[in-house]
Amino acid sequence: MTTQGNESGTTTALELKHVSKFFGSVIALQDISLSVEPGMVTCVLGDNGAGKSTLIKILSGVYSPSEGEVLLNGEAVTFTSPREALDSGIATVYQDLATIPLMSVWRNFFLGNEPLKGIPPFRYLDRTYAKEVCRTELLDMGIDIRDPEQPVGTLSGGERQAVAIARAVHFGANVLILDEPTSALGVKASGVVLKYVLQARDRGVAVVFITHNPHHAFLVGDRFYLLNRGQMMETFERGAVTREQLVQAMAGGAELEVLEHELESITRQ
Repeated sequence: MTTQGNESGTTTALELKHVSKFFGSVIALQDISLSVEPGMVTCVLGDNGAGKSTLIKILSGVYSPSEGEVLLNGEAVTFTSPREALDSGIATVYQDLATIPLMSVWRNFFLGNEPLKGIPPFRYLDRTYAKEVCRTELLDMGIDIRDPEQPVGTLSGGERQAVAIARAVHFGANVLILDEPTSALGVKASGVVLKYVLQARDRGVAVVFITHNPHHAFLVGDRFYLLNRGQMMETFERGAVTREQLVQAMAGGAELEVLEHELESITRQ
């Protein structure tokens, strides 16, 4: 990773400035600018094909932008791998969660960061410490796991998302990127996940909530960016937009009205 100083003195945790991403002649993102601040939930909304996946991969270090800058804590950065982004405090929780269903909750919590004790080369996994830390961290996030030894696959979808979020916060995430965390969940489980999103925000983490669901975004978001076909269409601040306005803007306004008229004409037939 390379960095370049920035004299702006900004408190923004993560920022994109005029970022574009091209794959040959295909324009995946064009002139995207957004800022993510600590202790806030920044929502990026868009339907399939809007460019959300490409945006996530740029934020998390999978892709480098073709044009524009990525700034971390006010400094221009170039990540060459997701590991570099993670080491810099940017954690991404993807839809598949990167958990192993048959492995215990505490082993999943420390996956890739296992605590060891003993004298090298005779070091071994500190199971007692790991279980205690896992239980404590989950309780701090409001998650009461019955038994940290139980396979993570036995948890509900919302609980597995909560474990992934708590894991990222524990290992020092300053920016937490959530990729459609409620997309495959029912109403109750989605509510559980949204509660943990707010828990992370209240601990000072800058949360990026990527979703196609404006209703869920409105419940937790402080700032809303609307993507459509790789372009940033609109930006809203909490308190300056209603849920209905957010839904209408995402649906395309005039396009939604045309669809409503078409549906009304069909139902009258």
